Formats: sequence, structure tokens, C-alpha cells
Amino acid sequence: MASIWTKIITLFRGAAHEAGTAVVDANALRILDQEVRDAQNALVRSRDDLAKIMAQRKISADKLGAKQAKQAEYGNYIREALSRDNRALAQEVANKLAAVEADIATDSKVIADYDASISKLQASARQAETVINRLKQQIDTVKATESVQRAQAALAANTAGTGAKLSTALDSLERIKQRQTERAAQLEVAEEMGKNQGEDADLHRRLEQAGIVPGASSGDSILARFEREQRPALSHESAPQLGQSVGATPDSVPKNG
Repeated sequence: MASIWTKIITLFRGAAHEAGTAVVDANALRILDQEVRDAQNALVRSRDDLAKIMAQRKISADKLGAKQAKQAEYGNYIREALSRDNRALAQEVANKLAAVEADIATDSKVIADYDASISKLQASARQAETVINRLKQQIDTVKATESVQRAQAALAANTAGTGAKLSTALDSLERIKQRQTERAAQLEVAEEMGKNQGEDADLHRRLEQAGIVPGASSGDSILARFEREQRPALSHESAPQLGQSVGATPDSVPKNG
């Protein structure tokens, strides 16, 4: 029984590990971005710490400079006292100088420690910055690769559907082209017909003007028609009668018997 419970607990642990791994894998880029941000924040804090240490080092160096100036001053006093055979005064100044030199030694060691820490922090900051910049470049590459692979996966998943959609789109495009071709032909025919009608109308107008074809009736044309109708009648009345010579009168015609 205990063995079964152990296996069940192991199963749950394995399932939890798989679930956790799946979550991590699904959010790997997000986790990586946050890790880089954490590293950048740590780098910023280390630079702040470096600035503080450098400030403290400057303060210690200023104090050391003042004590070194005091050391030189006490040294001159001792030499002057000894030159005047005032050993007691020289001894008193020497005691003060001993304390100053002890402080100088301590401060020098502190400054040396500051310099070592500053050098190490500067090297660490440069290295961290180099690593972060390299990580950023690699992350950009990984993100680009992830986008391309995601697009390829979507394309592979929709290959059949995409093929059908493309085929439908091509059919629609061909139908549109066919309609445009037919419409262009219709417009061309209509334009040609309009041009021919215009030419025919102009030719008919010029034929009417020349009197070759009948045109629309007008007062002049109607009067001319009646005049043409009157001319045959007038010609018939004025023509010589049968058996009568031209220029002869009725009395000159001989009578029979």
C-alpha cells in the first residue's frame, strides 16, 4: 500500500514538473526578457554602489593629503628644532608626527582597499554590460526566428484551406478580367458605331445639299415641285398641232374640196 502511495505522489510530482516545464517553455521569451531586465537593474545598482565607493575614496584621499601636508610640516619643525639644539621641542613634535604617520598608514591602506574594490567593480560592470548587450542581440535573433517559425507553422496548418482560397481568388480574378475585356469591346464597338453614324450623317447632309438625295420638305422645295408639275402642261399647250406648220395661221391652211 505504501508503495502505491509513493508511486502516486511521484506521478503527481512528475505531472507538476511537466506542467511547470510547459508553462516555462510557453513563456520562455517573456521570462528571458525579465531576466535581462533584472540583470540591467542589478548593473544599475552596482554602478550606484561604485559611485558611492569612489566618493568615499575621494574623501579619504583628501584627508590623506591633509595629513601628508601635516607630516611635511612637522618634519620641517623637527629639523628646525634640532638645528637650534632644542631636542625637547623636537621630541614633542616627533611624537605628534608619529600619530600623523600612523593615520597616514591606515588611510593609505583604506584607499588601497577602495582602489581594489573600484577596479573589481569596474571590471564586473564592463563584463556584465558586455553580457547584457550580447544577450539582447541574441534575444532579438531568437524573437525573429520565433516569429518566422510561427508564420511557417500557421502556413503549414492552413495549406489546404489557403490553396482553396487562392483558387477561388484566381477564379474571381479571371471573371473580373473577362468582364473588363467584354466591356472594353462593347465600348470600342459603340465608339466605332457613333463615329460611322456621324460620318454617314455628314455624307447625307452633303448629298442633300447637292440635290442628289431628297431632303426635308421646305417652302422652296414645294414651290419647285409645283413648278415642275406646271411645265409639262405649258409645254403641251404651246406645242404645234398635228398638220400645222410652224409659223402658219389657221386661215392659210388649205381646205379640202
